[in-house]
Amino acid sequence: MVLVSSRTAVTGNFRTTGVLMPAYLLLVLAILTRVLPHHAMLNFTAVGGALLYFGARRSWREMLAPLAALMATDYFLTVYSYHYEFVWTSYVTSWAWIVAVMALGAILLKSRTSWLRVGAAVVLGPTSFWLISNYAVWAVSSHTAPLATDMYPHTLAGLIACYAAGVPFYRNDLLSTAIVAGLAFGIPVLVRKVRTDHSTGAIEAR
Repeated sequence: MVLVSSRTAVTGNFRTTGVLMPAYLLLVLAILTRVLPHHAMLNFTAVGGALLYFGARRSWREMLAPLAALMATDYFLTVYSYHYEFVWTSYVTSWAWIVAVMALGAILLKSRTSWLRVGAAVVLGPTSFWLISNYAVWAVSSHTAPLATDMYPHTLAGLIACYAAGVPFYRNDLLSTAIVAGLAFGIPVLVRKVRTDHSTGAIEAR
């Protein structure tokens, strides 16, 4: 009885670690892909896929960790890389999106993971960011002062132009999210399939 309990405890700890490590490692990768120079890659980062995986595999309470880490990354990039003044209100939309993507992963992929659900999450995550972020850029283009954001008039044509300018970023975000999420959710499935096939073959050999 003791042996069974010990074995169960060890197996449970292994499974917890097996889910814990990839989720946080992907978070580190996401931060690195933002901090390291990648200007020519136009938003090709691991952020979207990492957030979906974290939401699907970790608890709601733990979602504070990616949020805090990415908020700190925004501060670091704004102040030390771009050399701008950090105005936290400018990032509220992005921070809300971070939480929303993790929630999307939890809702769509925590209880059941399928290629259809992963595909839906991959499309919804980057698409929502493209729609929200570009609308925000268009909304603050007031043309009342010579600001860098004053590029798009408050007309339908201005809004369309703003979304069109964001298409290259959206394309790369969609592609990178698909790659990261596909690997994060797909590799464990392939590993389990190989193990199952190996176990089945070993039983049949007996």
